[in-house]
Amino acid sequence: MLSETAMSVAPVTLEGNLVRLEPLSLDHLSALSGIAFHPQIWRWMSDRMETESDLRRYIQVGLDSAAAGTAMPWATRSKKDNRIVGSTRFAEIHRLHRTLEIGWTWMHPDYQRSGINVEAKYLQLRHAFEVMGARRVAFKTHHQNLQSQTAIQALGAKHEGIFRNHVIMPDGSPRHSYWYSILDEEWPEVKAKLEQRMQGHQASV
Repeated sequence: MLSETAMSVAPVTLEGNLVRLEPLSLDHLSALSGIAFHPQIWRWMSDRMETESDLRRYIQVGLDSAAAGTAMPWATRSKKDNRIVGSTRFAEIHRLHRTLEIGWTWMHPDYQRSGINVEAKYLQLRHAFEVMGARRVAFKTHHQNLQSQTAIQALGAKHEGIFRNHVIMPDGSPRHSYWYSILDEEWPEVKAKLEQRMQGHQASV
């Protein structure tokens, strides 16, 4: 019988050629405040993000979940210019069943489509499957967020279904969440395709 220690959950820095994922802390608040309030970032997110207090609460929720062993939040740093450009996290970590979700991911528009997010997801997935021993990594997104749906599928995740009326958005509208996942037996093929894809981004840097 598996114990809850079967999947180790601990803060870790993940570093590639384009991006460094640093364990999130309140020390990142100032840098994140400089980029977090672009309205395009939060259009499809269920978190209201209008003030530094909103951002501080967002970070603190991640830190509290990390202390409980159910999340691993990161600040996303561009290595090209050494700037904090966003955030992402593991959440809904279930050590007994060895499953988790990658989400709460956002990045300033200036750094989108730069290869940073693809490499960050590769680093996260590699850590989840190869270090933590995850069996399943899930993703979810707003039913109208076609860009996110396309990006998740491009990672190699498979569409699982829709949670209808899953979340109430800050403006009061309903969100139906589209769910995707990658399983451990699928990871070798997903990994190979992501590595090939990343070569193209790195060649253009």
